[in-house]
Amino acid sequence: YVATVAALALAALAGPASAQQLIDAGGDTGGGGLAFVAMVVMVFAIATALFFMDRIRRRRTGS
Repeated sequence: YVATVAALALAALAGPASAQQLIDAGGDTGGGGLAFVAMVVMVFAIATALFFMDRIRRRRTGS
């Protein structure tokens, strides 16, 4: 049961990863600003995740 749920969850979550262009930054539609904001949010989310993972690692090792 757990393997089936895990496989279905993986299949559902892998769908958006195959999209090559989620935000169209070209043209006159003004998507460039939205693409920049999305990139900034992603960069800050990754940096925050790395910070907290390092913090947890340091607490566990006692350094």
